[in-house]
Amino acid sequence: MTHPAPTELLDLARTVALTAGALAHRRRTEGVEIAASKSSPEDIVTAADREVELLIRDLLADARPNDGFYGEESEASAHTSGLTWVVDPIDGTVNYLYGIPFYAVSIAVVQGDPDPASWNTLAGAVVNPALHEVFTASKGSGAWLGDQRLHVNHDVLLSLALAGTGFSYEADRRVWQAKVVAGLIGQVRDIRRIGSAALDLCSVACGRLDLFFERGLNPWDHAAGALIAREAGARVGAVQADAEGRDLIIAAAPALYDQFSPVLAALFESFPSDEGPR
Repeated sequence: MTHPAPTELLDLARTVALTAGALAHRRRTEGVEIAASKSSPEDIVTAADREVELLIRDLLADARPNDGFYGEESEASAHTSGLTWVVDPIDGTVNYLYGIPFYAVSIAVVQGDPDPASWNTLAGAVVNPALHEVFTASKGSGAWLGDQRLHVNHDVLLSLALAGTGFSYEADRRVWQAKVVAGLIGQVRDIRRIGSAALDLCSVACGRLDLFFERGLNPWDHAAGALIAREAGARVGAVQADAEGRDLIIAAAPALYDQFSPVLAALFESFPSDEGPR
């Protein structure tokens, strides 16, 4: 089946993400309304999450009615075109709730089923409306912040690497993740927890982080960001896996990835109380 060029799909992803980001930013200035919680009381959904996803879904359906849709806040729909849009309307919802300016609209389009183990990501856009930053990538055409070409940091020793990670909304899992971080902290320069996986991956792409890892992410959390990191020169995968997934995602320059992956695997073996992916 013939599809539009990745650059053409990127134009649509960028346009829709900018429109959705403007709505998210406007709703933030008006005041945030919590609509519901999901996996735990800490795992919230705002009214803006739902409104922004509906806007994205409608705009994409108007432009590409035969494509599938896989978003965080609404039912998935199947494709007849071979393409699916993977969407997080507001990645970093707790930051959004508190007015911390690190949240983003994340939109990617993938070929095949919306499964990171098998999909082929063609284009992605991550827009942080609070800081007016637009990260984009299309397959084979590089990664960009606005009109600036992005490159990951190379030739970084693990001991001098600035790492990013995230934590679960579930308290028992956070305790386990904290043990892993405690085991890692003495082996790297420092660790950051920004609160948005999409922006963490873009931070690897633009050199604000040297590496990122997190366990338990959903496909919409990383679909666009992983492509942006890859197109900036990162290796993105998991321990003993070539593709990222819910079990684990790692992103770093290839040489740093090779240093970090066995260290993280050893930490997982040292702290085996985690119950696995959820």
